[in-house]
Amino acid sequence: MSERIAAVEDFLTCPVCLDTFKEPVSLGCNHSFCSSCLQNYWDKHNTKNCPVCRKEFKDFPPVNFALKQLSLSLKAEGGVCSKPPQTEAEGGVCSKHPSVPALFCLDEARALCSICEFSQHRDHTVVSVEEAVSGLKEQLQSELKPLTEQREQASALQRQYEEVHVHSERQAEACARHIRETFERLHRFLQREEELRLTALREERSRQLHTMDSELEKVRELLSTLNKNISTVEQQLKREHMDFIRQYSHSQKSSRSLLSQPTLRLGPGLLINQATVLGNMGFKAWEKMRSQVHDRPVILDPNTAGRYLYMSEDLSGVRNGETKQQLPDNPERFSFYADVLGSEGWSCGSHQWDVEVGDHPRWTIGVTKESVDRKGERPVTPKHGIWCLFHRDGEYTDVVDKKLNLKLRPEKIRVRLDYDKGKVSFYNTDDMSLICSHTDRFKEKIFPYFYIGRAGDAKTKEIKICPYVPSF
Repeated sequence: MSERIAAVEDFLTCPVCLDTFKEPVSLGCNHSFCSSCLQNYWDKHNTKNCPVCRKEFKDFPPVNFALKQLSLSLKAEGGVCSKPPQTEAEGGVCSKHPSVPALFCLDEARALCSICEFSQHRDHTVVSVEEAVSGLKEQLQSELKPLTEQREQASALQRQYEEVHVHSERQAEACARHIRETFERLHRFLQREEELRLTALREERSRQLHTMDSELEKVRELLSTLNKNISTVEQQLKREHMDFIRQYSHSQKSSRSLLSQPTLRLGPGLLINQATVLGNMGFKAWEKMRSQVHDRPVILDPNTAGRYLYMSEDLSGVRNGETKQQLPDNPERFSFYADVLGSEGWSCGSHQWDVEVGDHPRWTIGVTKESVDRKGERPVTPKHGIWCLFHRDGEYTDVVDKKLNLKLRPEKIRVRLDYDKGKVSFYNTDDMSLICSHTDRFKEKIFPYFYIGRAGDAKTKEIKICPYVPSF
């Protein structure tokens, strides 16, 4: 114990005045002195060297509060603790020196007794508890801000997921309703077709029965006549000579009359005409069903639609409702503009689709790259990944500031994409005259693109994708 006390006392002794530190300061060379001793040494020798190692310094060091606390504790106690404390005792960290202010080791991040443990931390950064608490609180305070920001981001993300959950439920309900309505319509159509076929079968059966009954009636009449004539002939054969002679001519005339008639045979049309009733039944029903359903080359993706856009139930039409919908801001959705994409994109091949624009005053149609900016403000140009035909109140441009002078106002426009050749063309479907075209090099998947503005007083409120009409 005496050796430990001596080591602590030696550590806390100023090498200039050889007394316990008073307002100790520490130089960068790790030598410590009383503040007044160091100042007097520098003034006396007109230098700023360390009195021990002679290393030169520019500025006077600040007070080392850890050494100051330790020096005061040594003077107040005159002894050391038996062992380093593991937990804080009441009034301090050391059970033997509860009244001695503790120090804090930043290297080990724990409090220590300033009398019995300080010598074990000579190579560590030791500060007062107040300074440590201040620094640690400042550190925690600096960490609190990003944590708070993360919490706000997490809360916002949670709200977005909740919005997505609510919207997806509405989507599922709308899809289920549309599926039921579509197949109910198809079921009613098939039921009508079934009834028509059964009616045709009943009519054919009625015709067959009528034909059968008519022919059978003729056979029955013939049988009756033959039976009568045979009976007459048999009776005649039983007569005596004179009676036989008198009746012979009449009997012979009746028999020969019957024998001269053509022999009856089974006539045509006695069976059910299955070929007429069943022939191509499914195909003919399918041909009629084509008037009930439509195949469109482009289906709109409502998950990409801006909040002002409203989709038709079959996702073939879109209009600007002029009121903002409460929709989740999912990554696919356009947040800044009233834009919407087709549901399918392409990385090769040729594709075309017709768009019915009518007299709608504000629209843009064409194609865009998959990575187009969907959240911020950006121009509608090929430079930003959009190749389109632009229309505003009767004026048409090719979105590269080239105004187009059209003889006829197109009500239906064909968009033709040739991915491999890097070409997008626009035609007036009335006469298939070319409106404009873009040539570029596509480097990613390309999607059909639509912008729909407000319709105002126009008759056409909804821009529609036209059904595919095959050419035979």
